[in-house]
Amino acid sequence: MEITTQRASRPALTENGFRQCLRVAGGGALGFMVSQLMGWNYGVFFTVFPMFLLGMVPILNGTIIRQFLANVSLNVLEVSLVVGLLKHMPVVMTLVVLGIFLFRFNLMAKGTLFLFGANGVLTLSILLHFASYPNVDLSDLLASNLAASGLAVFIAMLMHTLFPDVEVRKPPLRPTKSLAQIRHETLMGGATATLSFVVFQVFDLQGSLSAQMATILVLFALGYSGAKVSATKRAIGTLLGCNLALLMQLLLYTQSHHFLLVIVLYWLGLMLFAREHVHEGAGSGVGFGGLTTLGILFGQSLDPQQDLVYSALYRFSSMSVALMLTLLVMACLHELLNLWEPTRY
Repeated sequence: MEITTQRASRPALTENGFRQCLRVAGGGALGFMVSQLMGWNYGVFFTVFPMFLLGMVPILNGTIIRQFLANVSLNVLEVSLVVGLLKHMPVVMTLVVLGIFLFRFNLMAKGTLFLFGANGVLTLSILLHFASYPNVDLSDLLASNLAASGLAVFIAMLMHTLFPDVEVRKPPLRPTKSLAQIRHETLMGGATATLSFVVFQVFDLQGSLSAQMATILVLFALGYSGAKVSATKRAIGTLLGCNLALLMQLLLYTQSHHFLLVIVLYWLGLMLFAREHVHEGAGSGVGFGGLTTLGILFGQSLDPQQDLVYSALYRFSSMSVALMLTLLVMACLHELLNLWEPTRY
């Protein structure tokens, strides 16, 4: 009886919410389809960027597009300088990365240019993750990032044209924060993101992109208490995404060469998680965790001679360990920053 009451109390999906589901699922599937048909490298850019742009913000306007494209241009410059000029000086490179992350998290903590800061942190982490390996062509990496970002903007415009909102959305309320709280969130986010960067530089974790993305996405909650909730939801979303990817692999079996069948199953999976994401009304929750998991698994691991079983199991296990360590670091930083009045939360 209690379960029935809880299910009944869940609000129905509004018309605006349903159209956002169609935008997120359609955009993610279209990005994946284009990258696969064109044979472009770094398929994860083409699958995740449209999801981020359509899922993190439910509207699209000139300000959002300018923030997104400005971040892409700045990321190219930052990665070129950090990797191209400072790779032989790891200490200096780490300090520069810390400064970049602190700048982005300060924008997020203040609430101004939140999309610019969040997209910058996530994209820069992915780019540095790939660029840290000697066999990676930096020019190809940055060119793929630019192409995927431009395509994501085009896809977002197309999806908003095909599935526009039927009602005007109210702007979200921006919470009032003290200077101490802003400093606390800035330092915690910047330090944790930098530590994640260092760990993935020191250890050979080239196949752990999901784990690194998880350590960054939980920081979007801008605080330890919010990160604990976000980490739990992220873990559940990743587990569900991995299980759904494995189910799709079983359904496809030897039929993975039928691209249309792959697209249909992929779109259905995205639609399922997009619906959960819209219901949650949160940034990085269960739904968004499932979306990005499917995007990474299909963007990186879909190949006629390769199945998703090992990739799915490895990504969930590595992500779980990464989230636990991230929360441990955040708990320590939270206590340390609260010892000092100017950074007390």
